[in-house]
Amino acid sequence: MAESAIVAEVDVRPLPAPQKHPAIFTAYASLNPGQSMLLINDHEPRPLYYQFLIELPDQFEWEYLETGPEVWQVRIGKK
Repeated sequence: MAESAIVAEVDVRPLPAPQKHPAIFTAYASLNPGQSMLLINDHEPRPLYYQFLIELPDQFEWEYLETGPEVWQVRIGKK
């Protein structure tokens, strides 16, 4: 599958921890197939990746664009 176009940026750094994953999943839900969002976070989003694997198996793409140590950027695409 070709890389999907980034149409939204979701910077969760200013959000309280309990609001981060819900905000990310809400943004993901608003994407159309073939679109991506850029996630910006202040730590490795590995737990989020595992949550995507469980809740949305085979429905997303995950590509690290920046890997810290202070900023992490991930392109999350909807298949």
